[in-house]
Amino acid sequence: MADHDPRETLLDGIEQGKRLIRLGGDKGLSLAERLAERINRLAWRTPLHGLRLNGKHPLKLVAVPDDPVFGDPARGNALLEGRVDLRGERRAIADIDFAKPDWSPAFAEHLHSFAWLRDLSSVATRARGAPIAEQLMRAWLARHAEQVSVPAWRADLLGRRILFWSAHAPLILSSADLVYRSAVLNALARGARHLDRSAEKLPPGTGRVAAWCGVTMAGLMIAGGEPRQQGGEAALERALAASVFPDGGSVQRSPAAQLDLIALLSVLREGYAARRLDPPAFIGETIARLVPPLLALMHGDRMLSSWQGGGPMTPEALAAVIDASGVRTRPLRQARDWGYQRMSASTSVLIMDAAPPPVARLIEGGCGSTLAFEFSDGAQRLIVNCGGARAIDLALAGRLAEGLRTTAAHSTLVVGDSNSTAIHSDGTLGKGVGEVELTRQESETSSRIEASHDGYARRFGFIHRRQLVLSSDGRDLRGDDMLLPAGRRAKRATTPFAVRFHLGLGVEASPTTDGMAALLRVPGGALWQFRCRGGALAIDDSLWIDGTGAPHATRQLVISGEAPPGGASVSWVLKRAR
Repeated sequence: MADHDPRETLLDGIEQGKRLIRLGGDKGLSLAERLAERINRLAWRTPLHGLRLNGKHPLKLVAVPDDPVFGDPARGNALLEGRVDLRGERRAIADIDFAKPDWSPAFAEHLHSFAWLRDLSSVATRARGAPIAEQLMRAWLARHAEQVSVPAWRADLLGRRILFWSAHAPLILSSADLVYRSAVLNALARGARHLDRSAEKLPPGTGRVAAWCGVTMAGLMIAGGEPRQQGGEAALERALAASVFPDGGSVQRSPAAQLDLIALLSVLREGYAARRLDPPAFIGETIARLVPPLLALMHGDRMLSSWQGGGPMTPEALAAVIDASGVRTRPLRQARDWGYQRMSASTSVLIMDAAPPPVARLIEGGCGSTLAFEFSDGAQRLIVNCGGARAIDLALAGRLAEGLRTTAAHSTLVVGDSNSTAIHSDGTLGKGVGEVELTRQESETSSRIEASHDGYARRFGFIHRRQLVLSSDGRDLRGDDMLLPAGRRAKRATTPFAVRFHLGLGVEASPTTDGMAALLRVPGGALWQFRCRGGALAIDDSLWIDGTGAPHATRQLVISGEAPPGGASVSWVLKRAR
């Protein structure tokens, strides 16, 4: 069943020859910006900043908002059993010492944001969950309530912490110990004062939005907070304008960031409901814009395609956030600025990255995925990206995670065994794709996307152009991958290239006798035929990161060849046989 009405084409259409340019894409923070950030953090330790954080101690929260997002039951049950679990990394609660952190950065963020409160509240009553939450809270307060340090007081984590403390106040404020309760409320108030001066210093994206959501929530929850609430709303509106493209996609180009933005705003909206106040219109309007692009990246199995370090997640985790948004809509077929294209016909869905990678300073764990695609038939994924660089089981991270960010880990063409955009060890992206040209056409018989990028122009003298055509019955996908001279002679007599098609979990590939085709047997009985020309076809090992962050051995089709200075062309077809 198609997920769009042909009459809607003009509503989300791409202009012919649409050009997408990565502005300042390969530049991270400048030396002056890094120096200013360092000086700012040093200033946190001064007596003057400590004085700025002092103020009236709140006696209570004026309301307790709901958390509309259901947590992870597995992580919640682990807390009930006395440990904190996150993607394969675990610590016994009794052994957690905030003065001697021995955990990964991701685990630290999980602890300091107090995101685990959502998981705990999803499986435990107040009576059972409060002692666990209070134990961790007391340990955190003993180390970080008065001492401003990183990462505990990092603005984005502090904003999230205020949201979670507010929404799960019954778990952390049920104690009869008035000294403890006062310490919790004072830490929240001090955190809000810190955010007043630090939130705007974050780059656009989920971090800045989280910080200003925290400021606004503090204004709603603490008596006399109307001025902070109003200032937070104005700053949040500016942050969203800088963090969300007009089509509703996150400037970080990450599905995980998209999901995060929806969850943050949904929680904040509940703060207004708890106070019986109408939220500013831009909050609901932004949530409504964020959901359709996210749905566009979902396959028939109700999980996400894998882009910019994010994995598929699980259907339950996705549904929890989408349900919390309250938005019911169709997938956006063409996100002009976000850069993802969706073609669907019958039960087939194709999702393509048709834009430059995200700006370097906006995302960690970015990937060189330009012009890669994923393709599914119903609930079965046929062609995938390996994915999951930022979602992988933490025990398996490291070099494997770095490999998942490469162009070769995506279903696209790779020149000279190089990434189309440079990948840095600090998680940012460097030079490479700066411009993508895109056209899309719809007809009664097919949908066609043609796109090109310049990621290999400087090093190898080639433009990569990819054309994808999906038939109206969804049973025939045809592609052409071309290397075109980039206005000057290539730097080598011949340049090796490979077009990779990573196969979905459980898809079995059998080569034909002529070496130019393969039969793909799909779990459930479907059979697809793959045939190519313009290179030699081989079947190789691959892997895929599932919704829980676990890797699975899979296979990949690889068309390899050598391009002379005049360029090369590879044609291929994927056709359903039964």
